[in-house]
Amino acid sequence: MSRFCEICGKGPVVGNSVSHAHNKTKKVWYPNLQKLRVVVPKTGAVKRMKVCTRCLRSGAIKKAV
Repeated sequence: MSRFCEICGKGPVVGNSVSHAHNKTKKVWYPNLQKLRVVVPKTGAVKRMKVCTRCLRSGAIKKAV
């Protein structure tokens, strides 16, 4: 499961890049994922996860020390 946030499920978004001449080419925007060591809330175990910066900033996860 690559390029997806393991907390909220945020993933790549597909659209068009539009030039000044209105030429359209496919473009992909990827979420800002960080690979972190996270404390799992229910078990208290430490696990490596890919987490988007929105989840990290909002306090949805707790980083392992």
